[in-house]
Amino acid sequence: MKNRIKIIFFDIDGTLVDTRKKYISPKMVEALNRLKRSKILICIATGRAPMELPQFDGVVFDAFLTYNGSLCYDQEQIIFRNPLSEDDVHTIIRNATALHRPLSLATKSRLAANGKDADLVEYFGFAKISVEVADDFNEVAQDEVYQIMLGCREQDHPQLMQGVHNAKVTSWWDRAVDIIPSNGGKGIGIEKVLEHYHLDKSEAMAFGDGNNDIEMLQTVGTGVAMANASDKLKKSADDICGDVRDDGIYDYLLAHHLIESEGD
Repeated sequence: MKNRIKIIFFDIDGTLVDTRKKYISPKMVEALNRLKRSKILICIATGRAPMELPQFDGVVFDAFLTYNGSLCYDQEQIIFRNPLSEDDVHTIIRNATALHRPLSLATKSRLAANGKDADLVEYFGFAKISVEVADDFNEVAQDEVYQIMLGCREQDHPQLMQGVHNAKVTSWWDRAVDIIPSNGGKGIGIEKVLEHYHLDKSEAMAFGDGNNDIEMLQTVGTGVAMANASDKLKKSADDICGDVRDDGIYDYLLAHHLIESEGD
């Protein structure tokens, strides 16, 4: 496997970062740096916004799939952009208002909310950021919106998406959702990144833990679910590694000779 894998995609929350501790372990930082030294490309694939991405000590990622693949870029350029339609954005805002749910719009450069509730605040808290209630929310709604975030439950999804034609719900937490283009997702983002680097899916690996990672694991040659992943994701995975709390990715990379043990 060592010579075959040339690029690896990593989800953040529950994969690289323990959502309870909210930080990456020193062993995982070392693993990422060892992959870089082995000339394996490392990429973030997350529902987070560009401004929410964590900085890991000394780690320089090659590419970033943000907003669940709706905005992908490397260190120099945008690789792929896929905003929501303006009609769908306004319909979702109306539907969320009818549900008495505030939401946050994600553009290329900011997150802007029309209010906040406990679910949305805690959802943003996973990324260690605050909900910004924007005075210019209506103006932001006219910009290119790549993702919409709000707190809700599964039973609210039909009402939330009523009259919406080109968007879909994706989620990894049962108290909030991300809404992205219906032709979007981490899978299409990965396809665009692989095209950018002229790589085949057989040369790609991905690690994830949530249901929004299903397409990602199915798009690469080797899709690995965390031991702490959802049951649905595990069924879609080619393999399963250890829990994020136990540095499962580190041990998996070591066992498959993608990194060498210390002293080798």
